[in-house]
Amino acid sequence: MFTLPVLPYDQAALEPQISAKTISFHYGKHHQTYIDNLNKLITGTDLENESLESIIVKTAGQADKIAIFNNAAQHYNHSFFWQCLRPVAQKMEPSEKLVAALTASFGSLDNFYAEFKTAALGQFGSGWVWLVKDGESLKIMKTANADTPIAHNLKPLFVLDVWEHAYYLDYQNRRADFAEAILKNLINWEFIEKNL
Repeated sequence: MFTLPVLPYDQAALEPQISAKTISFHYGKHHQTYIDNLNKLITGTDLENESLESIIVKTAGQADKIAIFNNAAQHYNHSFFWQCLRPVAQKMEPSEKLVAALTASFGSLDNFYAEFKTAALGQFGSGWVWLVKDGESLKIMKTANADTPIAHNLKPLFVLDVWEHAYYLDYQNRRADFAEAILKNLINWEFIEKNL
């Protein structure tokens, strides 16, 4: 059975960009609910002892398994999202290696920021914006609802949750401000490079 992963920081460590109240609801309520639903759905099935990634791959595109896919993918996406963030007090810049990789794919670090923010604003409705590795190149992709790059054989490096529950308590309808706050203040560059 799946359990809620321990956050790699205190719930107040992302303030003022993300409040402890938002983390409490987003992590403690929304994420926990996906896990609870997934565990109920797979109990007694042939997926019960599979890894999370295996469940996602095996249920992707299966109409009769959409509920399992949605909850498994949301558990995966959220678990990945928490790792992509770093405490405000932990100052961090991208390494030369990472800047070179982003520059090779997007022209510059500033272009990466701009393209990522544009994608975040362009995702209609609920979903996710990802930096993924596709072969040797880096790409930005959007996924709707619970969809995830691993269902498309792509390697995720970074993700921004653009479901309203990720930002509404702090930013109301200002998704652009939320995206800007994360991109400029909370990216865990070491996590990205580790996955590169």
